[in-house]
Amino acid sequence: MIRRTIGLAIVGWLASVSLAFAADPKTVFEARTYDSPNGGQLKYRLMTPENYDPKQKYPLVLFLHGAGERGDDNTVQLVHGMKDFASDENRAKYPCFVMAPQCPNGKKWAEVDWGADTHKTPAEPSDPMRLTLEVIAGLEKQFSIDTKRLYVTGLSMGGYGTWDLIARKPNMFAAAIPICGGGDETDAAKISKIPIWVFHGDKDGAVKVERSRRMVKAIEAEGGKPKYTEYAGVGHDSWSRTYADPNVFEWLFSQKRTD
Repeated sequence: MIRRTIGLAIVGWLASVSLAFAADPKTVFEARTYDSPNGGQLKYRLMTPENYDPKQKYPLVLFLHGAGERGDDNTVQLVHGMKDFASDENRAKYPCFVMAPQCPNGKKWAEVDWGADTHKTPAEPSDPMRLTLEVIAGLEKQFSIDTKRLYVTGLSMGGYGTWDLIARKPNMFAAAIPICGGGDETDAAKISKIPIWVFHGDKDGAVKVERSRRMVKAIEAEGGKPKYTEYAGVGHDSWSRTYADPNVFEWLFSQKRTD
């Protein structure tokens, strides 16, 4: 009994040490600011591959945060999901760039009503989304990025932004992971060939789960084959389980555009 107790204590200590030395997104992601020649400013964080080699090409993941992480501190957008991308294991297994822009207060990734049963994609992207696309174009010139392996994922407000972005740029992204968001079902035909994995909790009280269900059905009706995971008994936080799942990372980084 004493030996077992000591053994458990050692295991617990090792676990705490491991957590203590786990990668901190605030140190892994470089803080950057983009001033657009077209007007506007966007603050964002950028994670670069470890041992970056400009002779190689790397995928880039765009992460769109939720409404609660809006602001101008260029830090709070790292609170969800980014520790998973920044983990030693994932950085070693999936060398990539991860861009995490911060949407200013009062703005949205997509200017739509989150509480509505449906919405139409606005004619023009929101200012933060426009700036985000400009940053990506700049990063492609600055770094060796594989343009056939651009990915986008987002949660809640960022889930809406993910749907909005792939509808605007259906030939840009190799895969998308919208989490507890919603899109314009009439866009289904143009995005039906994009590998998409949708996530939502069936008890979500902030964004109706029907928003994801309808998007999946609309894409299927157009011949698409989206993956859909609906978490039973889960509320709005359907992102923690998603980004902690190694199968999600394996699926995402296996996708590549062939056109």
